[in-house]
Amino acid sequence: MQNSFESVVNLLESYRGRDKVIRTLCYGSQLVGGVISQKTANSSQLGKSLLLLSAQLSHCRTVLRLFDDLSMVSCSWSYGLGAMEEDKVIRWISVLSNVADHLYYPCEHVAWAADAELIKVKSDKWWTLSTVLWALSLLLGTLRSLRIILTLRRKAQNHRRAAQGTGREDGVIIPAEIQRRIQGEVLSVLSSLADLSNAIHWMPSGFLWAGRFPHWLVGLMGTTSSLIGL
Repeated sequence: MQNSFESVVNLLESYRGRDKVIRTLCYGSQLVGGVISQKTANSSQLGKSLLLLSAQLSHCRTVLRLFDDLSMVSCSWSYGLGAMEEDKVIRWISVLSNVADHLYYPCEHVAWAADAELIKVKSDKWWTLSTVLWALSLLLGTLRSLRIILTLRRKAQNHRRAAQGTGREDGVIIPAEIQRRIQGEVLSVLSSLADLSNAIHWMPSGFLWAGRFPHWLVGLMGTTSSLIGL
């Protein structure tokens, strides 16, 4: 019990850990609030309160992201052009993803500043542009994970062939490290697709299913992605 408590405290004391918890609470509140609002009229006030809580937590995360630019620069600087990557496809997908992320932050900052009336510009187009960049980053991340899964499966097949070549039986066990990495990338794909579905929902009306998700579905997709992140 004490170890679990200490783990939660350590999670909340780190910026990334706290952001994941806030994100989970944000989408979880939207999920429950959306379900309650649809179910009974008597519980509409509770549902509305949960949706308001979700909006405030989302705004909190937006403000905290004002300080993420340097972290993004450090991450991209460390990766560079991905010279350490063996696979060129993974390399360039990662580079493009970093570019999309770099452009996302300033666009969101401008949109936030416009809403806060710190600058005199319309925020709509900036929110749309930041959402498009977020969606692009998620799409690239999904493609990157799929490519990594394909590469890892090839390694697993080569491992089987090598083992069979030495006279071992057919039931060769795939190395645990490869299995863990494949499982991790599969979860990453599910998380990215869940977020991508929400990103499309927040696109301008008329694009695919933009604007058609009820609150509970947005909350469900976000909660799924957040729990995978945790």
